[in-house]
Amino acid sequence: MKTKIAAFALSAASLLAVPSALASTVTYCVYDPVGAQGQAFGMAKDYALAANTWGVKVNLKAYTDERVAAEDFKAGQCDAVAITGLRARQFNPFIGSIDSIGAVPSYKHLRLVIQTLANPRVASSLVSGPYEVVGIVPLGAAYVMVRDRSINSVEKAAGKKIAVLDYDRSQARMVQQLGASPVASDITNFASKFNNGQVDIIAAPGIAYKPFELNKGLVPNGAVYRFPLVQLTANMVIRKDKFPADFGVKSRAYVLGQLDEAQRQIANAEKDIPANLWLDLSEADKAKYTQMMKEARIQITKEGFYDPKMMSLLKRIRCQVEPANAECADKSET
Repeated sequence: MKTKIAAFALSAASLLAVPSALASTVTYCVYDPVGAQGQAFGMAKDYALAANTWGVKVNLKAYTDERVAAEDFKAGQCDAVAITGLRARQFNPFIGSIDSIGAVPSYKHLRLVIQTLANPRVASSLVSGPYEVVGIVPLGAAYVMVRDRSINSVEKAAGKKIAVLDYDRSQARMVQQLGASPVASDITNFASKFNNGQVDIIAAPGIAYKPFELNKGLVPNGAVYRFPLVQLTANMVIRKDKFPADFGVKSRAYVLGQLDEAQRQIANAEKDIPANLWLDLSEADKAKYTQMMKEARIQITKEGFYDPKMMSLLKRIRCQVEPANAECADKSET
């Protein structure tokens, strides 16, 4: 009898151990310019706790250089990665095209984009080869920042040096249209070039203001144009063969639930920029920028850099929010 009881106890213990035994263990590499003490990494810790309830144990690894994080993910050293959408475009061109120039004019538009893409019916578009995008997180609008606030119009940008990310063709295109000089940069050095006067202009979100000490370039004569060029996002990308089949759906639903918190952090970061640094453009200049961005976006899409399906989706969302816009009557991005 004792032998039977012992055997039953051993069998029960084995059954109880099954969930942990079957749980996947993955390495999630997270880009945060501040490292393990940053907000992005803090959000990743909460995400790891949620993933554990889906049967996935997540080991987090912080990166302060997103190029290295992307390369490690590509090489298989990371099973998942969190990097900017601009850098993640190589893993999914459809999702990577959200951060296209001028295509998402406001946070209201971006919320609709993220909600649409979290719908399980569009899940197939989030898979590209071995990769799947399992979360899209807003990082905030990228604003033009100038060292000299006298550069307050499109014409006055001509001849100036502007930092552009060397892996985003749209930025260089826009700079050339302005008659300015693009200076190839990346996330690790664009701020120092601005702060040291090597470039006159950058485009950056409010969340970059404190970590990158952009006050050094903006004070005392600089300004931040209150006009979004791009809605920057972070993409969470996985190697789908390393995760359960339903992981992407669960992950995107969770990330969508964190949207309000992400937006709150963006709002707080923008409030950290002193009020006297903000500069409002004239309506005429806004119209010029909008038209230039549209022309650049259409051309870059024709060249195969932006995904045409995403451009069509973003246009539909713009027209859903503002149906009276002139672009809603034309067929240039459908």
